Parts: sequence; C-alpha cells; structure tokens
Amino acid sequence: MRKDFERAYITVHGPIAVLTMNHPQAMNAVSPKMAGGLISAIDHIEASDAIRAVVLTGEGKAFCSGHNLTETPASESARDPGFVLETSYHPLLRRLRNLRMPLIVAVNGVAAGIGMSYALLGDLILAARSAYFLQAFARIGLIPDGGATWLLPRIIGTARARELSLLAERLSAETALEWGLINRVYDDGSLMDEALKLAHRLAEGPTASLSMIRQLYWASLNNSLEEQIDLECQMQRRAGRSEDAAEGAAAFRQKRPPNFKGR
Repeated sequence: MRKDFERAYITVHGPIAVLTMNHPQAMNAVSPKMAGGLISAIDHIEASDAIRAVVLTGEGKAFCSGHNLTETPASESARDPGFVLETSYHPLLRRLRNLRMPLIVAVNGVAAGIGMSYALLGDLILAARSAYFLQAFARIGLIPDGGATWLLPRIIGTARARELSLLAERLSAETALEWGLINRVYDDGSLMDEALKLAHRLAEGPTASLSMIRQLYWASLNNSLEEQIDLECQMQRRAGRSEDAAEGAAAFRQKRPPNFKGR
C-alpha cells in the first residue's frame, strides 16, 4: 500500500512504514515543499497504531543531496537561509528525532548537507556500498547546518568533524563505517531488503521501551551522569509498568518467545 505526500510517500509492509523522499530529478534535494510533505507523512505514521518502526530512504539513486538551491522562494524573507532552516528544516529534524518508534535510515546514495543531518538521526544507519556522505557547505560559502556541528563531533570526534566540514570532501560508506558514523554497509541491491529485515526485528520487539531507549540516548548527549541516571530511573519505572514488561517476564518464566504489543 502506498500513500503519497508532497515529494514524499509511504509504503507499508506490515508493521513497517518506509518513508521515501521523492524528488529524484533533484537527487531528493530538500525544499520547504518536501519538508512539509515529510512532516505530513510523519503525522500519518504516528496516527497509526499498526506501524511500529520506520525506514527512511530516498527515491532513485540519491538519499538526499542537501538543500534544493534551484528553487528560489518568492519572498525576500524566505531567501534568508536561516528563515528556511527555522520554518521548514528544523521542524522536520525535531520530528525525526522525537519519533515515537525506532527509525532505521537506509542511505541509498549521496547524503549531503542537511540530507546528511537527516541521515544521522537514525537509530540504525545503513548505507549502500556506493553511498557517500558530504558536508559541502564550504564549497558555496556557507556553514554546516541541520545540527551537523552538534551531531558530528559527538559521533566521530571534533578532528574528523572539522575535516569533513573544512575540506568538504566525500566520505565513502566504507570509511563512514570505519569511523563509527554509521552501523552497517550492504551491497546496493540488498540495502532495502536488509533494512526491512532489521525494521521487522525492531517492530516485533517491545517498541514502547525501544522508544524510551532512543529518548534516553538523545538526552545523554547533554546530560550529566547524575541527570542521566535519574532519567533512567524515571523511564525504567514507566517501562516496568508496561504490558510488554509483564509479557517479557512471563515469556522468560515459561521459556517461550515473547509476544510484544508495544504498550
């Protein structure tokens, strides 16, 4: 089943929603139109109790080539890159970060600029062998955005983050894996099959606690140890009261596979 939005669409595979950026003629370069379409698609996903995991990818040969520079906004204020970030791209970043279910990103081609930032929001980041990552801002006299200057030092360290941003060189999927930027690399033809396998594995799990796990790891990037262990305590109380926790304990005692419901 496919549902279309502006420059994006969803296909549903049982409990999995594959969210696809759909402007291949522009290598899925993001624009306010696409950002709006993706947010509408996320609204649709989160309104469904049946969807328990999401795969984000791009149509055609690119994941997302960054900001669509060929589409000039009509108003003077919208020509300000900060305006577009604040009103279109940052809301999408926040929606992906705060998604209430596991997010797998399948990078099927170039992930450049803010497209790279979107890719880094995945709980598991998979890449095709031919894919690459690029912080291209210095080539056009701009600075990294979309949270890149916050995300990259925390994932790969300050030295490598500066290198990517200052030199604006391509980072291959294999090197990204070696640096710890992504989780796995697959042959191009098997990327989506592998992404769906992992998504189904997560969707069959206790997705209520998986959602809390992703919240905890985002919070850990800013929290002190004391703040983090307090937050773990709060969330463990919530998790411990869930139906899935009761089912997990019962399945363990009865030596059978658990049947999690995500609640």
